[in-house]
Amino acid sequence: MLQESKTIHLRRAVAASFFFATVSLSCLVLLGDVDSHRFLSSFHSSYSLSGFTRIFPSVYNDPVATSNEYPLEKILNDAAMKDRTVILTTLNEAWATPNSVIDLFLESFRIGDRTSTFLNHLVIIALDQKAFARCQVIHTHCFSLVSEEADFHEEAYFMTPRYLMMMWKRIDFLRTVLEMGYNFVFTDADIMWFRDPFPQFDLHADFQIACDHFTGGFDDVQNRPNGGFNYVKSNNRSIEFYKFWYSSRETYPGYHDQDVLNFIKVHPFITDIGLKMRFLDTTNFGGLCEPSRDLNQVCTMHANCCLGMDSKLHDLRIMLQDWKHYLSLPPSLKRLSVVSWRVPQKCRLAIYSSLCIYNLTLFFAYHSETTLYDFSFFVHNGLKFLLSIESLLHPNSTEKSVEE
Repeated sequence: MLQESKTIHLRRAVAASFFFATVSLSCLVLLGDVDSHRFLSSFHSSYSLSGFTRIFPSVYNDPVATSNEYPLEKILNDAAMKDRTVILTTLNEAWATPNSVIDLFLESFRIGDRTSTFLNHLVIIALDQKAFARCQVIHTHCFSLVSEEADFHEEAYFMTPRYLMMMWKRIDFLRTVLEMGYNFVFTDADIMWFRDPFPQFDLHADFQIACDHFTGGFDDVQNRPNGGFNYVKSNNRSIEFYKFWYSSRETYPGYHDQDVLNFIKVHPFITDIGLKMRFLDTTNFGGLCEPSRDLNQVCTMHANCCLGMDSKLHDLRIMLQDWKHYLSLPPSLKRLSVVSWRVPQKCRLAIYSSLCIYNLTLFFAYHSETTLYDFSFFVHNGLKFLLSIESLLHPNSTEKSVEE
């Protein structure tokens, strides 16, 4: 009996190892421009992913700001709505260059349905001098968070220590805004604003967040939240929640803020403080992970699940073109919903490769705590989920199966 048990475990280990190698190779094929030697060596020591495509810019640095004419309190006060709500985004040099992400972001407000006035309430948080200089040229409310101790003008590589620090600093900064008494909508700059999102918010919720995948229930903790878009009210509950969220990085070292949120969203502390959390429907707050199909209902669209600046810019431009085409239609055709998004295009493969990269990162970072069998099961079901998304996005495409 003991011998049989050992044989079963050995077979599982061999099978899991083979599966892991297959997934690794698949990721390499999907990413294409990453050679295998650089891919494997990048996990040495601190598992830096310097060979991976950059997907998100640095957003926050040391709180000692430079080159600001006015303090943050005045800038927030000048930009705030009557109820002390501000719209916040972050910017660094990589996304601040002309004809890049920030220009598309601002254009979406101008061509959206009654969204142009929101530009009066938008504060751009610049993370380096060049981003701050560009902000002052193209926008009214700019705040510099530049530090002499570190240089964060470049994009951050996914899941590297710098990436993790960047994401956690953002959470800490947003807590500060709440403590100053301001509600906020935080939005990544690669989110296009097409309609007023406020009518879709729950008036009684404290913390509302967009999703990569929406299950259909606004309070279902099985939703997959995305920290790139959230609406938060300033009160004791939200402040305590952000403190708890930030401190939980020590409980789950090596994870970024979005993953930790998935862990703590069911923690008893959330119930104890009385925080009302709500997940936003992708029908209104869509993205490339799960596009909002009805342009009559869409408020925002996020270029999530996308690797590489060129791919992101390409699909964002297509997105804006699709919206302009929708606006040009007569009301009768708009009601028929005859127009939908033509994206993802270049970002499409990233729906698969982003999960591959993330799973492999977690495996190497936590291999001492994760068996090959558990890892195989995790990746297997993750790919099945992504394939189900693919079948929804492209129903006429050839059917695929993870089992194969």
